[in-house]
Amino acid sequence: MASKTVVVGSQVGLHARPASIIAEAAGEYDEEIFLFLEGEEDDETDAASSLMIMALGAEKGDKVTVKSDNAEAVEKIAALIEQDLDAQ
Repeated sequence: MASKTVVVGSQVGLHARPASIIAEAAGEYDEEIFLFLEGEEDDETDAASSLMIMALGAEKGDKVTVKSDNAEAVEKIAALIEQDLDAQ
């Protein structure tokens, strides 16, 4: 299973707008994609659910790990989390 840990780049964290962008991108893949905050590895979140992403409570600067059997999906979702998705 591929994984990558990145730092949340959005100014206000993974709230509604970034969460929906990430969930939409995750929904493009057949494989499951999971997210979890650093130190909370037992609390995986489905990256295809914007509500679950928001429930993570990830704020700017928090470390989030992306995990999936699809390495390409991991890279794409990780890159989105690193961006300031509110600036687009």
